[in-house]
Amino acid sequence: MLILSKAKLVSGSKRVSLIVGLAITWLLTIPAPAPAQKLRVGVAGSAPFAIEDGDEFKGISLDIWKEIAREQEFEYELIKKTTVLSGLNAVANDQLDLLIGPISITPQRLETMKIEFTQPIFFVEIGLVLPSRSPSLWSRVKPFFGIAALSSVFGLCFLLFVVGNLIWLVERHQNSQQFPAKYLSGVGNGIWLALVTLTTVGYGDRAPVTKGGRLIVGIWMLISLLTVSSITAGLASAITISLSELAASEQFASPADLQGAKIAVVSGTTSVEWGKYYQAQLLKTDTLKEALDLVISGQTQGAIFDRPALKYYLNQHPKLKLRLASFSLATETYGFVVPQNSYSLERSVNLVLLEMHQQQQIRAIADKWLKDSN
Repeated sequence: MLILSKAKLVSGSKRVSLIVGLAITWLLTIPAPAPAQKLRVGVAGSAPFAIEDGDEFKGISLDIWKEIAREQEFEYELIKKTTVLSGLNAVANDQLDLLIGPISITPQRLETMKIEFTQPIFFVEIGLVLPSRSPSLWSRVKPFFGIAALSSVFGLCFLLFVVGNLIWLVERHQNSQQFPAKYLSGVGNGIWLALVTLTTVGYGDRAPVTKGGRLIVGIWMLISLLTVSSITAGLASAITISLSELAASEQFASPADLQGAKIAVVSGTTSVEWGKYYQAQLLKTDTLKEALDLVISGQTQGAIFDRPALKYYLNQHPKLKLRLASFSLATETYGFVVPQNSYSLERSVNLVLLEMHQQQQIRAIADKWLKDSN
């Protein structure tokens, strides 16, 4: 009996050892959880969305991404891409996990490249930068010879002539001292009286003595009150509008004026597509600075690029003789870029982006950078 009990004990011990051994073997065969890999995040584009500051990057897009990474606890490394196009190609070829910057969301990019865009991060207008040269002497004088200005002056002179004649006709017999019978002298004095009445100067050297003369002058006073202000306003308006349309403004008053014009654009950006759309003669460059240099040197008549970037650049370089056109060429949206089938990453980024839009965080970030550029 004792021998049997010992045999059972030994058998049970072997069974336990076998079970423990199998468990250990099974645990060893399970692959250990892979450590979270750093996301390869490309940075491309221009200020104020992507700014290279030594070994660091900053800007609107960087601030937005840092908030996303903080919320989702992403580990990442930033990789500089020289152009937006090179960044897009890197994402399409699985060399990057994400591309951030001012990246325009376009159907062409979605159709031709293996990429996906996140929710929009920013809505932007496409702008046109023009040379800001000093107007010529003729440009300054020209407004005074416009149709509106000349017609107002002619109408005023005609009224003075008519009133002067009426006063002379009524006053020449009973008031010949002030309004002689001779036509030129008499009408001249009548026009003088009409003029001083119009301007409310009232020298008192001429005055009607007849009832008819006083009636005409009285009516003229009332007419002067009603017409002088409108004539003056018309002249001022015509001159102001004309003066504001000098030099470059005369050449580019609307997007349609781009047709046939020599325009600088940046390769790999949507500025190329909009230049083609408006049928401009395009001169492509690699950077925004190169495009603006072409405008400054007179090799092109203007440059197309994203309006916030143009505004930021001009504010950072106030001595450049360049200015933004008063109109925009189009409206686009910016988004971040991920490879196709990166559903998990795209969803995580979109969740935070939507929350940031709802809480006005993105607007606050953009306002801070754009305000600082003013």
